[in-house]
Amino acid sequence: MEIIHIVLGKANPERMNGVNKVVYQLATKQVKFGEKIAVWGIAKDKNNNYGERNFETRLFIKKINPFGIPIDMEAAMIEKKNKAIFHIHGGWVPVFSSIGKLLHKHNLPFVFTPHGAYNTIAMERSLWSKKVYFSLFEKRLLQNASKIHCIGKSETVGLKNIFPNEKAMLVPYGFENTNEITCEKTKNETIVFGFIGRLDIYTKGLDTLIVAFKKLLKKHPNSQLWIVGDSNEKAKLNKMIIENELSENVMLFGGKFGIEKENLLRQMDVFVHPSRNEGLPTSVIEAASYGKPCIVTDATNIGDLINEYQSGESIYNQDSKELYKSMAKFAMIWKNQDDFIDIRHNAVKMVKENFNWKKITEEFNTKLYNV
Repeated sequence: MEIIHIVLGKANPERMNGVNKVVYQLATKQVKFGEKIAVWGIAKDKNNNYGERNFETRLFIKKINPFGIPIDMEAAMIEKKNKAIFHIHGGWVPVFSSIGKLLHKHNLPFVFTPHGAYNTIAMERSLWSKKVYFSLFEKRLLQNASKIHCIGKSETVGLKNIFPNEKAMLVPYGFENTNEITCEKTKNETIVFGFIGRLDIYTKGLDTLIVAFKKLLKKHPNSQLWIVGDSNEKAKLNKMIIENELSENVMLFGGKFGIEKENLLRQMDVFVHPSRNEGLPTSVIEAASYGKPCIVTDATNIGDLINEYQSGESIYNQDSKELYKSMAKFAMIWKNQDDFIDIRHNAVKMVKENFNWKKITEEFNTKLYNV
């Protein structure tokens, strides 16, 4: 049976869109382990700007009407009856409610992954409009889905609050770092904290990070904070950095991909991800795979693992004071490189043992695709 992933975009890993990144990784690994996979993307154009890949990519032009299914997509889906299982990625997407309705009408099974859309904090933003939209559209999508795939425990809690059900399954995404990782003593003269991701100031907790880092500089005045990412909030974030007189210690790199991003990540000492809301941030898993101790919030859904493996620290409140304490703690540990290297090894071990793609793709088959 073929598995067809449906996503907004082109599943391009060289973009800030986290859903596109994980769909690309999932599809790539599923093919590697013998599955027949395709990705159907709804995009503004059909240009191939995503490079070579080992799975079929079929693009459909997005309609002006947000609920409108692309003209040739309906027939393509119906043609796959008894040949494929569809897997829809992303919550609160109007066209997906239409697609789910169509698939159900034609008895075509589909799995739905909200990608963190139902976390409690996510639901609090635009609460009333979401309640109306949920009752009219999103609830039907959940009802029609064969299985609902949650990638973090906070989403299972949030989903239970709005849609009690027995078909939700918790399965994380995998991650594999093919680069050789050696945890050696740092060459940095001062500690470098880093963040990589979309510059959504509130959701990613970058406001909290700026406040915490400013306080940290009073005890560790030469510390550096590197922020890698882009969005239309970049100018606003830069203004915050200037207003807090942090321009000499905070580097705002913009969006970086491929070898450029990898080189910056390798030079970071501690990765910080103080998010208020997440599904499961691949940036944290990637940083840990490079042997970077990670400071995260509980909202990232990876904090328990980080604490278990002693590969960093999770703070249970999205609070600048708590974040400062953790950053100050690791600034002190960093000075003893032997202890610091032990934590780096723990981070690499955590990723290898918990995000093994072969094991996880097997879970997808037994828990999600057995419809």
